[in-house]
Amino acid sequence: MQQSEHQLGVIAAIGAYLIWGVLPLYWKLLEPVSAGEVLAHRIIWSLVIMILILTVRKQLLSGWKELVSIFTHFRTAIGIILASCVITINWFVFIWAVNSDRVIEASLGYYINPLINVLLAMLFLKERFTRWQAVSVALAFIGVAIMTLFYGVVPWAALFLAFSFAFYGLIKKLLNASAMVGLTIETLLMTPFALLFITWLYQQPTYEQAFVSIENGTTWLLIGAGAVTAIPLLLFAIGARRIPLSLIGFLQYMAPTIMLLIGIFLYKEPFSHIQFLAFLFIWVGLFIFTTSKTTAFKKITRRLFKSNHKHEPKAS
Repeated sequence: MQQSEHQLGVIAAIGAYLIWGVLPLYWKLLEPVSAGEVLAHRIIWSLVIMILILTVRKQLLSGWKELVSIFTHFRTAIGIILASCVITINWFVFIWAVNSDRVIEASLGYYINPLINVLLAMLFLKERFTRWQAVSVALAFIGVAIMTLFYGVVPWAALFLAFSFAFYGLIKKLLNASAMVGLTIETLLMTPFALLFITWLYQQPTYEQAFVSIENGTTWLLIGAGAVTAIPLLLFAIGARRIPLSLIGFLQYMAPTIMLLIGIFLYKEPFSHIQFLAFLFIWVGLFIFTTSKTTAFKKITRRLFKSNHKHEPKAS
């Protein structure tokens, strides 16, 4: 039974990261639609899908109780509002980056994200850097610096995605809200603004309404934006409860790797030797960061440092 639960967790987690990895393909189908309109529909239909999921899972009542509990405390209320704003910005930047032919840059953001998590944990949660975490963050910084110095432009989209998602994770950690109910509340908070934006947008005389374009399937794609947001989160929640965090740590690099390959081979975005060198620094940093948590890596480094200590010259 335990083995089957583990297998289910692995399959669910892989499914989540696969969907997140191929998500640029979905947003590319909506390229003729403005990023703001896509975002508004993503928020609205995500709320609808999340309510349906909570209803099917018989969690709607507990979700309502959690919402009331959050908003009866000023600190948690401010936290969930901030989380809602930050994830909305993250979604907008990602949609904009994909439809602006910056899929590679978007993938860079999600490669950097785990290292930004460590940095924020040190700054806000007073967690201490290990030696190898410091090396990992330094290598990532070198990678970003190489791209910035060579091209003369800071990869803002990548950094925005990395920092916004890291701050979102930090807020959620401090709130300790469940993933499914949390996203429902966050989309609930943003839905009035999304509806106002859509109403204003469709009142503009020169704006062509994308949502009523039944003939080219745009309507269904906009509605489906809710599903492609909620389904991977549900799969991730299933996987995270059944498999170790260390395995989640390895699997999380599937999504940006798929994005990177899509950007290079499908959309033919330029990927120069300098970009490869920058990514190489980040990949090495991530490898060190991820493997440094494993028992095998700790044993090897412990032996290495003991060996070096033995060969140090003794004071005369």
